[in-house]
Amino acid sequence: MPLDFSNLNPEQRRAVEQIEGPSLIIAGAGSGKTRVLTSKIAHLIDSGVNPREILALTFTNKAAREMKDRVVALTGGSAENIWMGTFHSMFARILRMEAELIGFTRYYTIYDTADSVSVIKSIMSEQNVSTDKINPKSVQAFISNVKNRYVLPAEFDALAQTFFEKIVSSVYSVYFDRLRKNNAMDFDDLLIYPLILFEKFEEILNKYRNRFRFVLVDEYQDTNRAQYEIVKALSQTHKNITVVGDDAQSIYKWRGADIQNIFDFRNDFPEHKLFRLEQNYRSTKKILDMAGLVIQKNQRQIEKKLWTENHEGEYVTMLESLTDKEEASKISRYISKEIHDRHINFKDAAILYRTNAQSRTFEEFFRLNGIPYIIVGGIRFYERKEIKDILAHLRVIVNPADEESLLRVLLMKEGLGKTTIEKIRTQAETENKTLYEVIKNPENLAHISGKTRNKIVEVLNFTNKYRYLKEEMELTEMVRGVIDETGLPGLLRLENTAESEERMNNITELVSAVAQFAESSETPTLEEFLTQVSLVSDIDEVDEKKNAVTLMTIHAAKGLEFPVVFIVGVEEGIFPVSSSLNSLDELEEERRLFYVAITRAMSKLYISFADQRFRFGSRSYQVKSRFLKEAEDEYNKLNLVEYERMKQAKGRHGFSKKTSGAAQRIKIDFTAARDDDFDENGEFSDIVKGKGVYHETFGSGVVLGVQGKGKDKKADILFEDCGLKKIILKYAKLRVNLD
Repeated sequence: MPLDFSNLNPEQRRAVEQIEGPSLIIAGAGSGKTRVLTSKIAHLIDSGVNPREILALTFTNKAAREMKDRVVALTGGSAENIWMGTFHSMFARILRMEAELIGFTRYYTIYDTADSVSVIKSIMSEQNVSTDKINPKSVQAFISNVKNRYVLPAEFDALAQTFFEKIVSSVYSVYFDRLRKNNAMDFDDLLIYPLILFEKFEEILNKYRNRFRFVLVDEYQDTNRAQYEIVKALSQTHKNITVVGDDAQSIYKWRGADIQNIFDFRNDFPEHKLFRLEQNYRSTKKILDMAGLVIQKNQRQIEKKLWTENHEGEYVTMLESLTDKEEASKISRYISKEIHDRHINFKDAAILYRTNAQSRTFEEFFRLNGIPYIIVGGIRFYERKEIKDILAHLRVIVNPADEESLLRVLLMKEGLGKTTIEKIRTQAETENKTLYEVIKNPENLAHISGKTRNKIVEVLNFTNKYRYLKEEMELTEMVRGVIDETGLPGLLRLENTAESEERMNNITELVSAVAQFAESSETPTLEEFLTQVSLVSDIDEVDEKKNAVTLMTIHAAKGLEFPVVFIVGVEEGIFPVSSSLNSLDELEEERRLFYVAITRAMSKLYISFADQRFRFGSRSYQVKSRFLKEAEDEYNKLNLVEYERMKQAKGRHGFSKKTSGAAQRIKIDFTAARDDDFDENGEFSDIVKGKGVYHETFGSGVVLGVQGKGKDKKADILFEDCGLKKIILKYAKLRVNLD
């Protein structure tokens, strides 16, 4: 039976039915790109393409699962043999099969960021580089960025110029070799080593070129240089490559993503077919209008115009607060109101912010007001100490050469201290052996006391025992046995505190995760489970079943949607961040990030900013983001009712432009000024409604209203350059204009 494409619009259908040759699909936010990708894969299979010849690459496990489920539903299950997953998981799979060609075993360990930082810190100590003056995390981030650009140690050494770069180069070279010695790869190596493999062994490259006749890539604008080179290399024989992306949503430059890749596709494949998906199925017209007004300021973009058949929707509401605490308090109330008025659940609302640190104030007010919430991007489940401890044991069972995991296991053993471990490490370095090679023969440890040596032998016996049992036992039962033998459950039960109970719950959840993996995986081995764990991202840990407001950075929100969205802290220096203000490229990426945040909203969007907030331990006066001011300057978004009230307050400061078209759909909703409790004869009695004032930061303005008394007195002031501000007078140092 032919596939039913009646749910596709004409442009989507054209993109789906293009089989041969390269295709570039520019997919605007909410334009149904997942539907198009899955339909295209289903169409390929329906047209006679063997599923084993299809490689579909995504950026999150969540997206990969969703796509595969849809394809299976469309094709009746014939899609099971498709290679579909994230870049890192697919090439980790290839490396498992080919690792021995490049000096690894198929049981290599995948290091997470914490593991990498630990190795780097150790190398810096060996090289007498102060970790107080140079943060190992900064070195790790720099090395990661270098790898993402596919620059290997020798090449980077020739490029290094500054003092910091030369330190990084020295560490990078040793780090690269140390991971190989540990039979380990970090997250970035999963992209580096396939390229090394393809360059060294042309027959291997041709093997995968012929295997994958059709290559499809989601979120192509987020590819880094290494990913770009891999995809390009695999597509040269058949050139049946389809890339889907949106330059307006390229927001990961900080982790190596290169927006130039989507522009270069047209040059790399000049015979490509171009498809523009511009119909949005997610958001209301007013939300889309706001997104368009923001992104049109970017100079570097592929032309497109999002539109929708959805209803007009409600005005975008701007919330101005006096302080960051008031911002959190106000949004807490608005969330409760939205839940009540729309008859929706807490999970239908999201708070999006630029940096993780902004969550703290919201957490406090949500707890106070009984609003359930989850935080995406905090300490991930698999990064919690008790989970890392158990995973270290499992990783040593698979790969005893993994020095970081072996160190963690040894240090957990009662009776083994850092001094003993340091002696063994020194011996390993002197003899050019791995830590495991030194300890696996107890006769090598004659310089260590018998009691301590017995503890090391216990670790060896444990490792050897489960290296055998992992081939004989069912995975879940084996992991239960490992957990029991670590002694952690007993220690936590003895501790008997709320924290220990929570940690025990985490261990129980880990066993559940293993059981679920064993039930659903085609290859339920310990090696595959550890690989999956290593590749979990923030978005994969979002609990969509829990009825709670989601707090997350905008970067983490990519690919998600919510009926109600609050974008908070939209102020200069926060959003856009200060570091972006001197670079057009970085400022445009910040604007794209704002665009992504706006287009997460389906029905209602709030944008919030505060006049004052505590930053770096002291009170800071804030100015609303240029992204909001740009829209106001060009279109004058103040709705007529609010605009008339302000104009009446001081006619000569009135904003006389009129709004029309898309601009009229957007409403800036300020809290009305209050004059009822003005203390005429008290402190700051010269600050009165209608008075002209001057502020050192905000410039000239006019007082619209005054509230409070004495030292708590506040004023609503409309400034000519930055709009309405609420000011605490005792901090403001206002200068009153003489009439």
